[in-house]
Amino acid sequence: MEGSSASADVIRVASSSSLISDGGSLAVKVIPLQPPPAPPSLESQSAEVYGRWAARVRSMSAMDWMELLLPCTRWMRNYRLREYLQADLMAGITVGVILVPQSMSYAKLASLNPIYGLYGGFVPVFVYAIFGSSRQLAVGPVALTSLLVSNVLTPIVDPSDKLYTELAILMSLMVGIFECLMGLLRLGWLIRFVNHSVISGFTTASAIVIALSQLKYFVGYSIVRSSKIIPLVKSIIAGAGNFSWPPFVMGSIFLAILLVMKHLGKSRKKFRSLRAAGPLTPVILGTVFVKIFHPDSISVVGDIPQGLPKFSIPTGFENVKSLIPTALLITGVAILESVGIAKALAVKNGYELDSNQELFGLGVANICGSFFSSYPSTGSFSRSAVNNESGARTGLSGIVMGIIMSCALLFMTPLFTDIPQCALAAIVISAVMGLVDYEEAIFLWCVDKKDFTLWTITFIITLFFSIEIGVLLGVGFSLAFVIYESANPHIAVAYIDSSAVQALKDLHQEYKPRGIQIAIANPNQGVHLLLSRAGVIDLIGAEWFFVRVHDAVQVCLRHVQNMNPSSPKVSDNTASKPKRQFSFLQSLWNRQRDSDGTTPAEEPLLPHNEVVQV
Repeated sequence: MEGSSASADVIRVASSSSLISDGGSLAVKVIPLQPPPAPPSLESQSAEVYGRWAARVRSMSAMDWMELLLPCTRWMRNYRLREYLQADLMAGITVGVILVPQSMSYAKLASLNPIYGLYGGFVPVFVYAIFGSSRQLAVGPVALTSLLVSNVLTPIVDPSDKLYTELAILMSLMVGIFECLMGLLRLGWLIRFVNHSVISGFTTASAIVIALSQLKYFVGYSIVRSSKIIPLVKSIIAGAGNFSWPPFVMGSIFLAILLVMKHLGKSRKKFRSLRAAGPLTPVILGTVFVKIFHPDSISVVGDIPQGLPKFSIPTGFENVKSLIPTALLITGVAILESVGIAKALAVKNGYELDSNQELFGLGVANICGSFFSSYPSTGSFSRSAVNNESGARTGLSGIVMGIIMSCALLFMTPLFTDIPQCALAAIVISAVMGLVDYEEAIFLWCVDKKDFTLWTITFIITLFFSIEIGVLLGVGFSLAFVIYESANPHIAVAYIDSSAVQALKDLHQEYKPRGIQIAIANPNQGVHLLLSRAGVIDLIGAEWFFVRVHDAVQVCLRHVQNMNPSSPKVSDNTASKPKRQFSFLQSLWNRQRDSDGTTPAEEPLLPHNEVVQV
């Protein structure tokens, strides 16, 4: 063929390291491709890995070893007494006051004597302050873990049996071992494969189940123990003939007080202390009412042992096999709940957090707690938020929480005898109402239907089949989506889902205090529309969205020059803010003009309120 011969006349590949032209054109030097080296043997690979590990160990100083083994030394050696002490003391006292009544409430949710909730907020809190890497995470009994303990142990043994308590303590040891193993094996990365929508759907359904399970203290009659909504609703309806007004009225009043105090504490800074005093208020009011009037229709907590827990080795090891699935599940919940909030708090407060070290710290806290009669503990969403809002700067706030709890165990347990059960139930319901994340479902419906489907599947399965099945299938579906998307990658440029939107928001929140500005260039129409719906354009600023990378670079250079006059100047036709906005078709027309040799000024994308929905 003529075209083939012409092409053959133009170039031929020489045996040397150059490309030669037969037609007299310019020769181009080409670096020859060398064959790959032979793969190293297993022995040499092992020696290389060992050599790197040994070199790293030799290079570590005594302080490096201290920070590795005792993460608390990271904040201890840089502690600013005048700046941090008052904030840590106030935060520790605030959360400690919340922890005392909440821990008793969660122990009742786990079908345990309230004293074991107080034990769970004692030793693990001290241990985590030493071995944990988060400076704001508040550790102790939580609602989800307590419900899981009750759901698993109740079919095995009656809660009134001594073996029930022994198995709950043994589960703390098992959970601690699993968490330590995951931390040592550096498996903290597993949380990346769990979609945020799965966590939200799971916690929302669990919160509803927990609230319904506490209604027995409001209505005055027993309700079946179940983690499924249908048996709970049937039991509530079936026992309606035994309804009692006094506990219902008292519990409803306490719940209303808690919700009002929480709302005022969140919405107004001058009432911030009300949020901390919330859980203590129904306890005090209820105890005073019972001591004065002695109502027979109001059930109370009863006797609580006084004093600190004694050292004892967990028993019931013959039941370990039956407890392994639940211990693994609680470990998974700890990863999703504790590590997730710990990383968010670390970003908000400007320090780095190692998820593997965090798992190890939680594991050590649970192992040590099991030797002092504690059932599984983990990080609390609500208490951690209060701790952060109260100004906690270091782990010293956790130590203060432990001191508050030790004082309660030593001196205050006789006062807890007449606490109404409905007061503790109101505390639990108030706490879990904050976990009902319906706003996330609305957000996902507007932003990403795939993630909304994940949320719905996890929510329905958890609500109707059980918490255990819900979290397992939710995580399974999440992994299935990841595998499917990996096998069938979407190849269109700048695609984004709700998890990536959340990552962008987190990145903006992390960079903004450091004075770092994010600029986004050339997103396609679908991505632009999704970012608009998610509020990212408003968050970052419409002036930082550009049609071309060139425009983004020019504006960024001008922005840097304005901040630092000594930096190199850019051309005068660049502006940090756009003078004109173009439609999508106009942008395409300008790009064609640019290819013809005419270069327009930098052009931002349309602001979100002008994006046409298609």
